[in-house]
Amino acid sequence: MTSTISTPRTTDATGTRSRRPVPTPTPDTEFYWTEAAAGRLVVRRCLDCDVAYFYPRDFCPECLSTNVDWLPCSGRATLHTFVIEHRPGPGYEDDLPYVVAVVDLEEGPRMMTNIVGIEPDPDLLDLDMPLAVVFERRGEIAVPMFEPATGAAR
Repeated sequence: MTSTISTPRTTDATGTRSRRPVPTPTPDTEFYWTEAAAGRLVVRRCLDCDVAYFYPRDFCPECLSTNVDWLPCSGRATLHTFVIEHRPGPGYEDDLPYVVAVVDLEEGPRMMTNIVGIEPDPDLLDLDMPLAVVFERRGEIAVPMFEPATGAAR
């Protein structure tokens, strides 16, 4: 995304104090973050070529049209690829190991995220496994992450 990142101390999803990065909305991403804070995942969709895309921007990456709108998402996705991180990024020092992933949203776009709610074990993370969005609150911002959909974990 085109947001800037700051790292103030916040409270993570478990209520624990954390230094995880907090995105700062920009004009292009403000609606996205407002919707995420309300527990809704949205992506942009081109009204000319009907392509849904992520990250939010005011033009279609497929046909370059500026005739775009917001598309509410189901919150369902599948795991495309992942890496288990053992060397933390800033703010994640207390979270090792953790899963960084690319997921395919049901609506079409791919999105980089974290997988939560499952042990970071490659034997438990199946490509194409069904996932569901969850939101981790970081102050006024809520960051979408994904967990195994009900019944998907082994």
